[in-house]
Amino acid sequence: MMAEERFFVTGALGCLGAWVVHNLIRENLPVTVYDLGSNTHRLELLMEPDEIARIQFVQDDITDTEAVARAVEASGANRIIHLAALQVPFCKANPSLGAAVNVVGTVNVFEAAKRAGISSLVYASSMAVYGGAELYGPEVQDGDPFHPLNLYGVYKEANEGTARIYWQDDGIASLALRPYTVYGPARDQGMTSTPTQAMLAAAKDEDYHISFGGTCGYQYADDVAQTFIAMARLPYEGASVFNIRGSVAHMSEVVNAIVAAEPRAAGRITYEDAPLPFAEAQNEQPLQNLLSEVPYTPLKEGVARTVDHFRQALAAGKIE
Repeated sequence: MMAEERFFVTGALGCLGAWVVHNLIRENLPVTVYDLGSNTHRLELLMEPDEIARIQFVQDDITDTEAVARAVEASGANRIIHLAALQVPFCKANPSLGAAVNVVGTVNVFEAAKRAGISSLVYASSMAVYGGAELYGPEVQDGDPFHPLNLYGVYKEANEGTARIYWQDDGIASLALRPYTVYGPARDQGMTSTPTQAMLAAAKDEDYHISFGGTCGYQYADDVAQTFIAMARLPYEGASVFNIRGSVAHMSEVVNAIVAAEPRAAGRITYEDAPLPFAEAQNEQPLQNLLSEVPYTPLKEGVARTVDHFRQALAAGKIE
């Protein structure tokens, strides 16, 4: 670890960004966050006011090439974690904006790194780069062919290509993760957010119907954030993207974990029978080879932590 680590995090008002910043501030590291929004409710869900006060906020547009470059240079950062993106429903509703944020925004971050003399960065790809489950075996392997089923996946595939070309042409190295179903406090939007919404409903003593079923991979948000930070600290050459496995579980196991954490939810959390259209799991052996240890919270423990966090947040008035 460098003595003078300074982090620049895009999309820090989103779920994974909030968890990344939460971890960095707890390490007493200087953090500049870049986000067009101003609503800090996810940060407030995870952090204390005095911790949020230590963050350097830059409110600007990831699609503005010069603004991104100026912000990176002014931050003095030597670590970049790029998480700014529009989720699946928003890309479908406004494809042009989705492409501008997710694709052009990523180009802008690489360009800013090049101008600032930062030799590497970390960014988020997605399981959505892959196609339907019928194209793969039980597990997707790193190197399996892409066949995205939505524009979000197309944009993430483009970003992986962008990273490869910046390494090829400019020597900007990069590492990325492909999360699947991220869950935990602060996960409140996107196609796969409804299991977390069910955990919140349980804490509220309310009924909830999860929008999908079947078996898929679940990654606890804090684990993914810690993995991004660990990757940002690695000396690396190349442009590589890694699958991350987490817990592979059927939706019935998720519901059982919610009920175990909040017995009043028994019989009140339901789900659609239809699974997500993707393969059930990702093989993460290459990621394990890269890192000495991949952060991992078992599903039952992660669900229990999430429900308990929501209970405390509700009691403290952090959630309406």
